[in-house]
Amino acid sequence: MLFRSPAVFNENFALHCLNSGIPTELVSYRFQYPKILFPGSSQLNASAPPKDSIKRSALIHTLNPWSWWKTARYIKNQKPDLVLIRFWLPFFAPALGTIARMLRKHTTVLALTDNVVPHEKRPGDRSLTTYFLNSCSGFLTMSDRVYLELKNWPVHKPIVQTRHPLYETYGPGLSRSQARKKLNINSDAEVVLFFGLIRAYKGLDLLIEAFNRSAAKNLRLVLLIAGECYENAQWYQNLISKSAFHNRIIWHNRFIDDAEIPLYFSAANLSAQTYRNATNSGVSMLAYFYRVPLLVTATGGLQSIVPHEKAGFCVPVNVLSIAEHLDRYFKEGLETQFKTALEFERQKYSWNQFLGSLQELYKMVTGSLKPELFVENK
Repeated sequence: MLFRSPAVFNENFALHCLNSGIPTELVSYRFQYPKILFPGSSQLNASAPPKDSIKRSALIHTLNPWSWWKTARYIKNQKPDLVLIRFWLPFFAPALGTIARMLRKHTTVLALTDNVVPHEKRPGDRSLTTYFLNSCSGFLTMSDRVYLELKNWPVHKPIVQTRHPLYETYGPGLSRSQARKKLNINSDAEVVLFFGLIRAYKGLDLLIEAFNRSAAKNLRLVLLIAGECYENAQWYQNLISKSAFHNRIIWHNRFIDDAEIPLYFSAANLSAQTYRNATNSGVSMLAYFYRVPLLVTATGGLQSIVPHEKAGFCVPVNVLSIAEHLDRYFKEGLETQFKTALEFERQKYSWNQFLGSLQELYKMVTGSLKPELFVENK
């Protein structure tokens, strides 16, 4: 069993490296979050491990320093030219920072930083993050906000910003009619999808309120929510129960397995991310991959991912604006127009551009580029 995102990104990256002739191994967690940090029902993907050529080693126990030493020793023995560490939460700083410090005498250690300042702040976050950042020689980020946070952090090391590439490992989509039949949704419904782990900053409550306004005017509108709660689910359930249109709100309150992802995006007319704050989002890349137009809020990295009125809407973070653009999307029949623009926009999010940015950072840190480490992108 494999940890879900960011493991999904890591596997896509590893496959691209391997397909480019770059030997790559994923070293991941055998224990990741304690229950207090992850109150959801599952941290694991129950799908069988994919049949691919990736070598995987689940070694890190975040609460066991002995495992940190064993992990560093294992990686050192592989004699890598580069170690790229994924960082997104200060909780991981003691483990990952210690591993990096054990390795940096023997190889180049860089970080792919999803977040510097976490979405939910806790005492000690800044000190923990500083400990990790001081352990690495340079940083790759996929967010405008994180880039600025790194620039302003008192750790003066090279930083390169890149784009979040498309996920390519979930397989092709289904026909819309097939997907809706499996999900028991009417074929003529107009479906708005909210996908992923539900956390307060992701603004599902804003979307439910906006849906209530739009559903009164559009009798075919359906809100499909796919994902379990990080917090107590009852608050969201109460919002749904109080809605006059609760019979048109479908919530699959559970971990969505990898094999089901094509099903949900294939059923949707529109993917909604009504976040209060964000750095970047893998959900956007799933929508791009399955060619589903997006409605996102103008916060963090979402603003650069979804240019307004091209691949979708990028709107202010408030219920009235979200509802207004839900109305427009379906009333004006914008799906086909946005899908055409989406085809152009999605070309920006290739794995080749991501690998090129990593090459740039490696050269900035080391002053050289080992031919056996990177293969020239065509």
